[in-house]
Amino acid sequence: MWTPSAPSSLARRTVGLLGGSFNPAHDGHRHIALAALAALGLDEIWWLVSPQNPLKPRDGIMPLADRLASAALQARHPAMRVTDLEAELGTTFTAETLAGIKAKYPRNRFVWIMGADNLIQIPEWKDWSKIFHTVPVAVFARPSYSVAALSGVAAQRFARRRVPENHARRLARRGPPAWTFVHCRLHAASASAIRAGLAPAPQAPFPVEG
Repeated sequence: MWTPSAPSSLARRTVGLLGGSFNPAHDGHRHIALAALAALGLDEIWWLVSPQNPLKPRDGIMPLADRLASAALQARHPAMRVTDLEAELGTTFTAETLAGIKAKYPRNRFVWIMGADNLIQIPEWKDWSKIFHTVPVAVFARPSYSVAALSGVAAQRFARRRVPENHARRLARRGPPAWTFVHCRLHAASASAIRAGLAPAPQAPFPVEG
């Protein structure tokens, strides 16, 4: 599996971090990744495939190797990389994973990318406020979640640190806590619906030239 180069060999890069179980990865993940590349002015996006989401049951989760392959199928783009960095770092929770990545790759600027549904859930995550204090955060609209997300605990806690959407391309250069909400085209794909047989299985996307 792809691993980022050693920090000493990298020019300073602006990198989006898209984490998740990817059980399986699908076009909705790719949709957010492409939207993030455009909206945030990123050099790259690293898909962080989690060995095990601590908030989800172990039953029904595909093996890590299969989920990495699923993510690689969707992340076919010159600026997208699929990695098992969380397994390499030996971390379980997002807050500690982000701290580990920043320590390992200090030359890069990072932005944490997530959907509006996760902004609602994030107060359930361990040390969730540390995430906002570690890297800037970009939240992307998802069907039926946006209103609740923007009135939720996390959005209200960091309301004064919200960056206007028209300044999103500068987000990575701001010191945390800093976050923005991006109103992208909505995409209804759901991994749970795919697993339940209520949606078609993911297919390889058309290649994108970069």
